[in-house]
Amino acid sequence: MTQAYIVEAVRTAGGRRKGALADWHPADLGAEVLNALVDRSGIDPATIDDVILGCVTQAGEQAFAFARNVVLASRLPDSVPAVTIDRQCGSSQQAIHFAAQAVMSGVQDIVIAAGVESMTRVPMFSNMTLHERDGIGTGPFSSRIQERYGVASFSQFTGAEMVAAKYGLDREALDHFALESHRRAAAATEAGHFAAEIVPVMTANGAHTRDEGIRFDATLESIASVKLLQEGGVISPANASQICDGASGVLIVSERALRDLGLTPLARIVNLTVTAGDPVIMLEEPVFATPQALRRAGLALHEIDLFEVNEAFASVPLAWLKALDADPDRLNVHGGAIALGHPLGASGTKLMATLVHALRTHGKRYGLQTMCEGGGIANVTIIEAL
Repeated sequence: MTQAYIVEAVRTAGGRRKGALADWHPADLGAEVLNALVDRSGIDPATIDDVILGCVTQAGEQAFAFARNVVLASRLPDSVPAVTIDRQCGSSQQAIHFAAQAVMSGVQDIVIAAGVESMTRVPMFSNMTLHERDGIGTGPFSSRIQERYGVASFSQFTGAEMVAAKYGLDREALDHFALESHRRAAAATEAGHFAAEIVPVMTANGAHTRDEGIRFDATLESIASVKLLQEGGVISPANASQICDGASGVLIVSERALRDLGLTPLARIVNLTVTAGDPVIMLEEPVFATPQALRRAGLALHEIDLFEVNEAFASVPLAWLKALDADPDRLNVHGGAIALGHPLGASGTKLMATLVHALRTHGKRYGLQTMCEGGGIANVTIIEAL
């Protein structure tokens, strides 16, 4: 089996809800990432075998073979195929897995894994409520599912509270973590650590190159003052990920493509793991998926230099740290979704772009990325910087 390599990894700077990227059609926003991957790598776009693109809310402007529309909006020739996938928050991380699997199997040589989500233009959950408008059907959770799990629906917000309770995490701990996310993201921005991964996007105010969600003046007091999402809970909008518009992508190639095209790899794919568990608590699965990935890779946790654990809610990475006794100084070293935003289907390749460049910036070797996903699923990807 051949190896799979990451040659380029890029993302747009995050746009806040109704912010800098609100005027961009999501297909056009995704096209900017595809164009950047081609321009930076210097490959002939006609040689791309496939584009695999994650998107969670596939409705409105993100509907109708959305990935194909992203290709059609780009400078790639119309001979390049594309497919849209939904593994909830892990959609574009799964796109990485599918792209790498295609390359490692020898079926394809050059594949783009990407993700796009405009949470301004296609609001979260808007594709789940058609039955409320037309009076037909009952939504995504059938009576069989409801009876099996004893719930009317699955809620990520409930899951976040359940994770916090199970791992003994109070609001103070979550708020401290949120503050650190902003501090790390602010420091990384000021140091220029995001420059290599960000694709400038033109707006009415010029090139958008800076993540809008970072609160450079964040304090524990300001975070603690935000109202909780439910009475008696610990989750607030301030210690949860931000609504975000964005696009991201990585170019994954085979050894043959490296050789024939004279490409220089940024990283090698070491392991691809996906597991699933309890859909009610939902967000805990990275705790169980990570040890499986490490066993398959033949690595110990202490050998991993940097971790990217998606900050969907502060309770998730904190539970992960506590359960695995991991080093917090290696986790989300440039901040996470609490500060930088969580553009749903784009977050997987977004985190990978940050992880790849952070490893190279800090002279580190191994990186591990994981995130919780709707339905109680988790992807884990381990890479080696080159």
